[in-house]
Amino acid sequence: MLCAVPLAARPDFTVTAVTCHDDHARWSAPEARDDHRIVLVRRGRFRRRADGVDADLDPTVGYLGRPGEEERFAHPAGGDVCTSVSVAPEFWAGRASAGSVYIDARVELAHRRLLGTAAGGDIDYALTEELLRLVVAATGRPAPPAHPGERALVAAAREAIRTGDSEAAGLRSLAALLNVSPYRLSRVFSRHMGVSVTHYRNRIRVGHAVSRLSAGETGLAALAADLGFADQSHLTRTIREHLGHTPAVLRRLLVE
Repeated sequence: MLCAVPLAARPDFTVTAVTCHDDHARWSAPEARDDHRIVLVRRGRFRRRADGVDADLDPTVGYLGRPGEEERFAHPAGGDVCTSVSVAPEFWAGRASAGSVYIDARVELAHRRLLGTAAGGDIDYALTEELLRLVVAATGRPAPPAHPGERALVAAAREAIRTGDSEAAGLRSLAALLNVSPYRLSRVFSRHMGVSVTHYRNRIRVGHAVSRLSAGETGLAALAADLGFADQSHLTRTIREHLGHTPAVLRRLLVE
């Protein structure tokens, strides 16, 4: 069962919060839409099959949809919450056509700012500007297709890292959990995701930091310790590497 709540709408774009309460491993019936759209996962995970290509979607991998594309969905992990941004063709000119897209920390920040401006009500200026930023950020790094066996390995690694599995504390223990060598895991992950396992793990930790900063967290030393960073300086360096901002600047951006 789907629940779609419009957050903002204009003739050339719509921003919709979509909550899915389904819990089924089987693929849904095929469907097709007539719009260009970006779909970003806010919570949970699910699977999508488009024109015969499967993708595992979670807050670190979203997708770009195009008009007429045949889609099927499966929800083996239960429900999920997404943001769907549908835009007119002129917004899409020159952008990636379709497929999965890696959601790095900059895209996550753009997503959060879009949702914040939607709540603020200034659709024609503030929200439109954030929407344009999101489109530019999200369409810049499509995820390459992978062999089905490699896709399953990468999906399992992403899940272990994202959920904080104890075996994901190190590359060797993560590889042992997945019954592959550290070399194979590193090589396959980098080829499929376009970033290293280390970069992906730090992206997850930066995402947690963004969530807590947006909720009013002020104690950076405690935040660093909770998220597994060596110290506050390590946290600050990593956030700056992923987002180009210090935690103090990031906090201001999230509450503007």
